[in-house]
Amino acid sequence: MSAQFSRRAMLGASIALAGTGVLADRAAASPSAAHHPAASATTVPEGYVSPDGPEVAAAEQRRGAGPERRVALTATPSRLDLGGGLTVSSWAYGDRLPGREIRVTAGDTLALTLANHLPDPTSLHWHGLALRNDMDGVPGLTQRAIGAGTDFAYRFAVPDPGTYWLHPHSGVQLDRGLYAPLIVEDPKEPLSYDKEWVLVLDDWVDGVDGSTPDSVLRELTGGRGGHGGHGMAASPAADEGDGPSRMLRGATSELLGGDPGDVDYPYYLVNGRVPEDPCAFVARPGDRIRLRIINAGGDTAFRVALGGHRMTVTHTDGFPVRHTTTDALLIAMGERYDVLVTAGDGVFPLTALAEGKNASAMALLRTGGGAAPGASVRPKELDGELVTADRLSPDPSVALSAREPDRTVLMRLTGSMEAYDWAFDRKPYTADQRHPVKAGERVRLEFRNPTAMWHPIHLHGHTFALAGGAAGARKDTAIVLPRQTLTVDLDADNPGLWMLHCHNLYHAEAGMMTVLGYRR
Repeated sequence: MSAQFSRRAMLGASIALAGTGVLADRAAASPSAAHHPAASATTVPEGYVSPDGPEVAAAEQRRGAGPERRVALTATPSRLDLGGGLTVSSWAYGDRLPGREIRVTAGDTLALTLANHLPDPTSLHWHGLALRNDMDGVPGLTQRAIGAGTDFAYRFAVPDPGTYWLHPHSGVQLDRGLYAPLIVEDPKEPLSYDKEWVLVLDDWVDGVDGSTPDSVLRELTGGRGGHGGHGMAASPAADEGDGPSRMLRGATSELLGGDPGDVDYPYYLVNGRVPEDPCAFVARPGDRIRLRIINAGGDTAFRVALGGHRMTVTHTDGFPVRHTTTDALLIAMGERYDVLVTAGDGVFPLTALAEGKNASAMALLRTGGGAAPGASVRPKELDGELVTADRLSPDPSVALSAREPDRTVLMRLTGSMEAYDWAFDRKPYTADQRHPVKAGERVRLEFRNPTAMWHPIHLHGHTFALAGGAAGARKDTAIVLPRQTLTVDLDADNPGLWMLHCHNLYHAEAGMMTVLGYRR
């Protein structure tokens, strides 16, 4: 399947797909290209699969082309109501926070056109999906950035059911309001439940007392912020903010091995609402409810519990696990968990504790009468039994087969809070980096973290098995604790150039990104 473009996109030239020299030449030859410059695209080194190459097209053909689901999305400056009388100026998908949920069925073809009404270039990454490489949404690697005033037509097969989400891969735009849930329904859904509740967790700074994510990055990097780890310099439009210091000081978390993060956010949200004015989900006592929980935060892990209830974990990062009952979950940035609960009778707080940051977000489950708990409520379940990803086992239907790795890729996570020089192997990201793999290989990735900071590592276009073998849960985002090593295995079955990075947004923009590249 070839990449699809709208007529406007073709005329704009600035959003042409990146990849081979042929594509770069086409863009340069376009009459309008000189007048609409784009973020530069990667020239694929000899011997590597191009994002729009025949190997990628063949993999997409194997996925098949199911019924088409058409969606129009607009990225635009917005005034967002966060509740409790708090309104902020930010960027969002439409006028909603989170953006409107997109729901498709596994096997569908998603055809989504993103119109960029922002003052800056943007992009759209489909977090967790094993999709075709030229639709992955990484400017300078898999596509050109979507220029201000232009649009881009994403089109790809959606192979796997589960809980996913979408967000830009452009500078620190994710720490504005540019995110939305993507729910892929299973046509053979094995779970039985009465209702579904999608919960998007976030840490919020944009538009508060003059702060922007760009000013936060600038403070963290000592003035070196805005260099754009994706090769995109921050524009004046993105970098107007200033505001008070947002550097987190004196915080600690035993769960995260010490330092919980870098940013002291003024607010923490569930579904775009502050805890003083929370969103509420209405159900009946006895209802079996599926909670789909997404951490869309920039720098915050959340410890999540539903007061008065035990939760049964059924999925992580879209893939099923052996059902595991718990009181609370630890969810890093980019991770998703699905849980089942049987609703009690009353009003119950769903509390997302900003781990180590002495603050929380909250939503309400309402099944009967009664007063809502206060914003600072701390359900006892938060201090009860806790599930982390390493305690989960995959459902047999998605477990990797037992197999020795054909290749081991060792990466050291490097950097420090003082220098803010986060990277892999002390090499800040450039789009020409390649960690080579070949299609058909079982690949072992070994992440050694000698730093004093935890890092949630995310791989695009694949899921891996934790613990370096078939026994671990299938994930696309996993925590590497300070002074620890995480080993994961994956099957190299989706050709292209795939971003691998820390999902702490500020670590990534400081340089903690690299590329897993398929060799021909």
